[in-house]
Amino acid sequence: MEVTNFEITKSSGEKVRFSLEKLRSSLKRTGADHTTINQIIDKVRDELYQGISTKEIYNRAFALLKKKKSYFASKYKLKKAIYELGPTGFPFERFVSAILNYSGYITKVGQIQQGKCVSHEVDIIAQKNSEMTIIECKFHGEQGLKCNVKVPLYINSRYNDIKANWSSNPNKKTTLAKGWLVTNTRFTKDALQYGNCCGLYLLSWDYPKNDSLKERIDRLGLYPITVSTLLTNREKQFLLSRDIVLCRDLLHDNFYLDHLGVSETRKEKILFEISQLCS
Repeated sequence: MEVTNFEITKSSGEKVRFSLEKLRSSLKRTGADHTTINQIIDKVRDELYQGISTKEIYNRAFALLKKKKSYFASKYKLKKAIYELGPTGFPFERFVSAILNYSGYITKVGQIQQGKCVSHEVDIIAQKNSEMTIIECKFHGEQGLKCNVKVPLYINSRYNDIKANWSSNPNKKTTLAKGWLVTNTRFTKDALQYGNCCGLYLLSWDYPKNDSLKERIDRLGLYPITVSTLLTNREKQFLLSRDIVLCRDLLHDNFYLDHLGVSETRKEKILFEISQLCS
């Protein structure tokens, strides 16, 4: 059977046609060389069967990448690693905040802002020059869920309430310029349509094109600590609890590995993997 005739099952349960190019593109993003990519594609293609899940394809490609170089596998697991920031959305908020810091913003997480009608707890407030941005993060802990139109509807009403109070306050020395909605999954068509219509800035795993969450992370080398293939889940949770959200944070504060009782040999391997990711 032709490879293009295979149907695969997404995490949402939806059936789609298998795309060799999508697999090639996700492998390319890891920085793996042409030969490695072709070898993995050949092996995955040989093991395809009708209805295979995207998870099985991912697991196979991940194992093959890890065998080659652990940091290739780390980059490949980026989407899964963001889910692993859970179960609450707080580490995701800190992760988004850290990405904005590296893009020239000064950020604060979990701030109370007074609206015209009521007060609101805002996930992130970001400042660049005299402009302020209010950012709400919608974190989904399981794959296959999308951010529907109810979310931007709710976020936009909160933003407008805060803006009404902000604009009427003569003591404010900054302008509230924009409201953002950031999610680790995808937006539904209605959510995109409404968000763009009302002027919210939308950022998701794959939107906007060429400046999505995954593209920003790859471009800036700002990988969450959960991408590491060498740290255990317990170690990752310990680091997250100490505000080590980005891999590059651990490069600066590697004494936390000593607190965890990591051996010198293993410490060297972990720091090498992370330095390769961040370079």
